[in-house]
Amino acid sequence: MMDLQGKRVAILGGSSGIGLAAAALAGPHAHVLIAGRSADKLAAARAAHPAIAASAALDMMDDEAVRGFFAGQDEWDHVVVCGSRTRTGPVRGLDLQDAYEAMQSKFWSAYHVARSCRIRAGGSLTLVSGVFSVRPDRNAVLQGAINAALEGLMRGLALELAPVRVNAISPSVTDTPLWDKLDPDQRKRKFESYAARVPVGRIAAPDDVARAIFAVATNPCITGSTLLVDCGDAVS
Repeated sequence: MMDLQGKRVAILGGSSGIGLAAAALAGPHAHVLIAGRSADKLAAARAAHPAIAASAALDMMDDEAVRGFFAGQDEWDHVVVCGSRTRTGPVRGLDLQDAYEAMQSKFWSAYHVARSCRIRAGGSLTLVSGVFSVRPDRNAVLQGAINAALEGLMRGLALELAPVRVNAISPSVTDTPLWDKLDPDQRKRKFESYAARVPVGRIAAPDDVARAIFAVATNPCITGSTLLVDCGDAVS
């Protein structure tokens, strides 16, 4: 992680899951700020990981709030956008308001950040999408469409924001608090079923995805790319 030494890193959606793993990984080397909607979760994250330097309560779905946040900050070396609230379901079964909110949460939040973030030349913006963009699921059609839109946004931004580099990380099933909605037995069966299906025979941990985030963020020759961290899900 020496490429992060002394760098300024903002992780939006950094209070749990993949975002928090990225913050914990970078914290001992960089000045890391995490942002998210819940002040309580942000405080708990910093208590658990004292190397995280700062936090800010921020709703990325609020464009004015996002603009205000970046206007009041110095330039960042790396900005990472994680986290979203999306309900899954087939197109004909998912409530339309839930569908609109899913797009607002994951796509438009990233769009708000992209139009307002202040990143130094040669720095990076990294978005987290998901494997459904390339391997659709009949019960999560909208998620696939949102992830594909996010990756399309990323490729265009790599041109518009250059020399800032813009990339996407695309995980599949990852052992995060997202799955806490299942009871322990359901969660265990879900993870075991997935591990049995994919080539590497396991599910990803948040740290696996976090390492991928900084692999692209710190590589000066990677931009406009999507890196799958999916245990082979896209080809299984």
